[in-house]
Amino acid sequence: MSRYRTPVLFLLLSVFWGTAFVAIRGGLEYFPPVLFAALRYDLAAVFMLAYAAIVTDRPVPRTGGEWGLVVIGGVLLIAAYHALLFIGQQSVTSAMAAVVVSLSPVLTTAFARIWLPSERLTPAGLLGMALGLLGVVILSRPDPENILSADVIATGLILAAATAFALGSVLLRRSEAELPIETLEGWSMALGALLMHTLSVLLASESFAAIEWTAEAVLALAYLAVVSSAIGFLLYFDLLERLGPIEINLVSYVVPVVAAVAGWLLLAESIDATTIGGFLVIFVGFCLIKRRQLAAELPAMRAAITDRL
Repeated sequence: MSRYRTPVLFLLLSVFWGTAFVAIRGGLEYFPPVLFAALRYDLAAVFMLAYAAIVTDRPVPRTGGEWGLVVIGGVLLIAAYHALLFIGQQSVTSAMAAVVVSLSPVLTTAFARIWLPSERLTPAGLLGMALGLLGVVILSRPDPENILSADVIATGLILAAATAFALGSVLLRRSEAELPIETLEGWSMALGALLMHTLSVLLASESFAAIEWTAEAVLALAYLAVVSSAIGFLLYFDLLERLGPIEINLVSYVVPVVAAVAGWLLLAESIDATTIGGFLVIFVGFCLIKRRQLAAELPAMRAAITDRL
């Protein structure tokens, strides 16, 4: 059974994160978007901080540098990413949102080239970056006569969410401070939830009175908080240690497939050729940027697959 552990965990993570887009889309029928995201991370933070207290010897950051990591995580990876994503998903399908978010590895690489002096984008890398952005344009289908349509704005918000996540990931890598990942995640979730609650209060259109507490609403919130967030992140970091950053990045390209199928089955969302085309263009861009790393990893990936079969 142990030799199947990694592929099983990879599949579970893809399902948990892919279906998260469907849960968000479904839950937005009952929650204001930013408040919905905040409540998700209220619950996830409690779960993760309790877990950190059990498995680490440093459940609370101690230095300014460690708290700096929490600020980066809370502001960019949790608050900015999820507030923008939840607002954007009000107007686009689960599959389209997942495809736009799959641009994150491309954006992460681009930011790394800017912020990490030892790395630079080659001409092929620049082409890959351009293809990734082209994929988003294909998805948004901008109409020159109606450039401010709901779909275009929503796609732009989700792209901004992916950009915030990518920037936060690179800034965390640049920092010299170290913190157990469970502690970092727990406190980042708590800070991000607090920031989103603050934003929700400032938005005149959001209030607790606007929530419809149906069984479907509770199920969507619980699924996102426990399965997609708390358990999903634990699986992610387990796989990151087992597979490394190249292979685990590939989960970003399985998630949209899961989101598309789940959206079709559960929400009757359509899967059109434009969504598939945008996804393929983004994936080609990723392969161009990561071509050397992927080529170096292929022998090991083939050997690992052979050993698991």
